[in-house]
Formats: sequence, C-alpha cells, structure tokens
Amino acid sequence: MPIKSYRDLETYQRARQLVVPIYQLIESFPASERYDLCDQMRRACKSVAANIVEGYSHKDTPAKAKSFWRISMGSANEMVEHLEQSVALKYVPAETAQPLIDEYTIVAKQLNKLIQNWHTITLTSNF
Repeated sequence: MPIKSYRDLETYQRARQLVVPIYQLIESFPASERYDLCDQMRRACKSVAANIVEGYSHKDTPAKAKSFWRISMGSANEMVEHLEQSVALKYVPAETAQPLIDEYTIVAKQLNKLIQNWHTITLTSNF
C-alpha cells in the first residue's frame, strides 16, 4: 500500500499518540522539575513526531530524510531515558511508565527500520 503522507507511517501515528499522555504524566511532577525534566520531556516527545514529518518532507533527498529520522529516533530513545529517570526519582510508578517506555522503544525500532529500508517503501507524491 503506497504511503501518501507522513500520516500513513505507523511510527508517526504511534509517536503522535504519545504526546498527550506524556503531558498528562508530567503534570504530577514536582514544581522543581518544571523547567528541567518536564521541559526536556515536553520537547523530546514533540520532537519525535515533528522530525518524522520533516524527514518525510525530504523523502526525495534520502540523506536529509534519514538525518531527520535519526533525530527522531534519538528523541524516542531520550524519552525512554527520561521515563526511566522519572521512575528512579519516584515521580512515576514503574507500572505507569513501562507502557510508555515500551511504545517509545517500538517507535525507535520502527524508525530504525524506516532508515534502513527507506528505498523499499512505496512512497507516492501528493503533487
């Protein structure tokens, strides 16, 4: 099935669905983390989806597309680390964080596959 838009990429759909739960989760963090961990988590969770979109917009320039998708994968891995730190700091119970960690891990793996196999994916132009 051709991919006509970044919205057709499962990894984008997953990344986008994680933004709201992360924002809801960090509402319960201590005020002392508002401009540190919370800010980093807000930026990283949005970066995952945003860089998938930007990479897709450069699909005709593979090196550029891959660069944005690598940034996105880095942000997904960063979110795993932030969530694990949140558990270690006892801001979040492990059973609350684990499903989010699992989803970000899947997103990172999907991005890795997208980077490795971009040339075999059927992309169509919207022009």
